[in-house]
Amino acid sequence: MIGAEGRDGQGDERNEGQGTEPVVTREIAAEAAVWIARLHGPDRSNHMERECRAWQARSPAHRLAFERGTDLWMEAAGVDRAAVARAAAASRPEGQGGERQGASPVNAGTRGWGWPRPWALALTVTSIVLVVGVLVGQPWRDIDSYDTGIGEQRLVILKDGTRVSLNTSTRVKVELDQTQRRVQVEGGEAFFEVAKDASRPFVVQAAGTEVTATGTAFVVRLMPSCAGEREALDVTLVEGQVVVHGAGGTTAAPAMAPPIVMAAGDRIRVRRSQGDSATSAPSATAPEHDRPRLDQVLAWKRGEAVFDHVSLQEALAEMNRYSATPISVDASVADLRVSGQFRTGDNAGFAQAVAKLHGLAVLEHAGRLELVPK
Repeated sequence: MIGAEGRDGQGDERNEGQGTEPVVTREIAAEAAVWIARLHGPDRSNHMERECRAWQARSPAHRLAFERGTDLWMEAAGVDRAAVARAAAASRPEGQGGERQGASPVNAGTRGWGWPRPWALALTVTSIVLVVGVLVGQPWRDIDSYDTGIGEQRLVILKDGTRVSLNTSTRVKVELDQTQRRVQVEGGEAFFEVAKDASRPFVVQAAGTEVTATGTAFVVRLMPSCAGEREALDVTLVEGQVVVHGAGGTTAAPAMAPPIVMAAGDRIRVRRSQGDSATSAPSATAPEHDRPRLDQVLAWKRGEAVFDHVSLQEALAEMNRYSATPISVDASVADLRVSGQFRTGDNAGFAQAVAKLHGLAVLEHAGRLELVPK
């Protein structure tokens, strides 16, 4: 799914510059579906197989369409790959090694799967119709998921050229096809630098809210409910323009009507409750709007956390995102204010700095730290 990828904030972009995957048109997909249906029918012949190989040789897109269609056929028909390979081997004349002439409809050098004719006769008409219908009726889709662990950062470059920087403990699902580009943020924080493509809007969905852009840069941050605070979604626009609105059919939609057109430097925050019972649905509040310091919003890309007169409880929640050694605080000092620039992942250093500033003590427990009054 990605053309290049870097980890731990090092900006390593391996494979950048390699060509993108061939584009399979609807016409090529339809032709591939027909070849698959013919090759698994009762009239298959060596001549037909040679014609199929010649068709695949026309372009990389033709080969890719046939490979994808073959995989889809196997899934639809419930074919066991290992059983097919054993059947193919058993069908060779005794003493004959290598590939049986005409045994495989797949171009040499691609999948290399052989399909003996008994399997072709066993294929149901229903499976053939399903494969042809899916191949022709649906555009190709690429769906991938990416995530980071605690303290990890990752750069993903999508096939359309969009750069996605994932912050600590982030999970996203990416779906690209011929008509749209869609990303689901399931948790954490991501910075999107969207490649321009007016024909395919780039839509990021999180917590019942959608952010739509064509070519721009913005940050999406989804934080779970914690310590009595509601789940919070922040959208910060770094450059360009985006439209924020409620996703269709969700409870966030009424709070986001009409849609909000953001300008560079804007931040929108939507808080959402999880419902008061097992049967009640989540609900969203009206969006809050402000204009934060962008260098502070993107400080995590530099491995830093910047605080400007925030509560100690809030600062700890942010620092704990990056470390497997969490810091807790005594309730009596949780409202102390913190300002400054700190290195993410260094919870021990942060605890000592805050303790020195406010005259607190740092207690060490098994796998965690605690700030308490002296």
